[in-house]
This record gives sequence, C-alpha cells and structure tokens, in this order.
Amino acid sequence: MNTQTHQAAIILPIPTHARYLKFDLIDGASPASIRTALKKLMPRIDGKTVLLGVAAPVAVALCKTIEGLRAFPQSLRLNDEHNAQSAALWIWLRGGERGDLLSTSLSLVQLVHKAFVLRQTLDGFAHHKNRDLTGYEDGTENPKGKAALHAAILDDPTRIGMHGSSFVAVQQWSHEMSRFNAMKKPAQDRTIGRERISNDELVDAPKSAHTKRTEQESFSPPAFVVRRSMPWAEGLNGGLLFVAFGHSFDAFEVQWRRMLGLDDGIKDALFQFSQPMSHDYFWCPPMCDGQIDFRALGI
Repeated sequence: MNTQTHQAAIILPIPTHARYLKFDLIDGASPASIRTALKKLMPRIDGKTVLLGVAAPVAVALCKTIEGLRAFPQSLRLNDEHNAQSAALWIWLRGGERGDLLSTSLSLVQLVHKAFVLRQTLDGFAHHKNRDLTGYEDGTENPKGKAALHAAILDDPTRIGMHGSSFVAVQQWSHEMSRFNAMKKPAQDRTIGRERISNDELVDAPKSAHTKRTEQESFSPPAFVVRRSMPWAEGLNGGLLFVAFGHSFDAFEVQWRRMLGLDDGIKDALFQFSQPMSHDYFWCPPMCDGQIDFRALGI
C-alpha cells in the first residue's frame, strides 16, 4: 500500500537545536550522479529529524517539471548579490544535541559529495521557547491543526509524488542588535506591532508594523503559511532563519511584497534593524510508506 503524507517536521513544533545545510550542484554534475546522490539520501530522510528541500536547479538537471517550483524572483531579492544563484538542496536537521547534528551533517555531506557541494552550514536554536533574539514571540499567527495542514501541505491524492509535498521559503535575516537595543521599548513594540512581554497585539500599531504588513487574513485570498523559524548566532552576529511552509509560494510572496512596500509604498518597520542576507525557494517532497518520495523527480 502506497500511503503518501508530508514530512512531519513541517507541522511539528521547533526543536531545541537545528542545523541547516545548503548545497549547490557541482558544475557538470550528470543526471546519473544526481539521481545516485538522491537515492543514497533516501534512507536518511525521515521527514521528522531530517527534512529535505529540493530547488529548481535539480529538477531542471533531471529534465523534470515540479509544478509550482521556481527560483526566488530576482526582482524581490535584497542584499544577497553574492548568493543570488539558486541553491540546489536544503536539509533541516532537528534534535536535542548539537554533537549529534554535527555527526549527521558529516555523513550526509559525504553521501552526496559526487553531485552536490556544501555552500553553507548554519546552526539554529530555540530561544525562550518560540522567541526571536529581540525577545518577541515568533509564529504567533501560525494556523493550527487542520488549518495548518491546509496552509502548508499540497492536498491532491490524484497527483502521485506531489500529494503531501510542500513549498518552503527560506531567508537568513541578520539583526543589527545595537540599533534595536538603542530604540525605546515603545518604539520596539510599534516596530513589531506587539507588546514584547504579553505578546498582545497593539490596537494602535502603525501601518508599518510587522504584524500589519503580514496580517494573513488581510489578503485576498488569505495568505496563510506555517512558520518554523529559529534564531541563529555566529560570533557576535545573529538573527533569524526565517522558514515558511505553504502549499505553494503564493502566500509567502504576497506577504513579502507588502513587507517591501511594493503594493502601497509602506515598508515593513523590521528593515530599521534587520535585513535578509539570502533568499531561497525549495520543494519538500512527500513521504511514502515512511520513505522520502522522489517519484516526481523520476527516481
């Protein structure tokens, strides 16, 4: 019996620790080497502790079309000129021990090294449960239960190899904490649109507040995504690895356009102290009978 479902990490709460691996295709990698590398990954991707995303270059290299999968639009990129080339693979490792995540990383890199080269390793962590480094709760408006599944998972049993899959937008945000900390707390609250301690939404939040820019119900149709973002820190730098799952990229994209002020000229107040360093789109294949399902890629 072939039972298709989603990679569980999409809906599960964020873990204590995470590691994100981003890979490029090796120049000249053959379709055969790509298929071999993905086949080697299959037993290791359980969808719960190891989640996999595949980007458009992989589908192109395999001469396959994944409906809905595209590169992050060049017109919507900010501050990542050096990373504008689309990555090929994204792996999200989840666990309670950083040492275990390192061991898993080393083994996964070795499995795919003949077709993919590691571009970036980034460690994430839970901060006061679900809070950003600024102290504000992240993902407050996430849909729950069946609504989360509807928002994040493609539900079409007639589409073999696609039913149960998801599309994820990934952005690495860098916070200028000195600038944020220099703001008075009321100004910080107005920037986010919430009171930091209580997490209550401000009734009189300005139109530039992040909550106003991304209010999911205010779009037509409503633009619901499931956020699974986590803070990151390296040396004295840090920020948020923004991760938003949807049954397409459309909901994320309309939110992002509004954050940029492309619709009404009002930019998100977050840009006062934080900037995205990179932008990526990935397709997260479904699971089938407990194993990652690459049938849509011809594997």
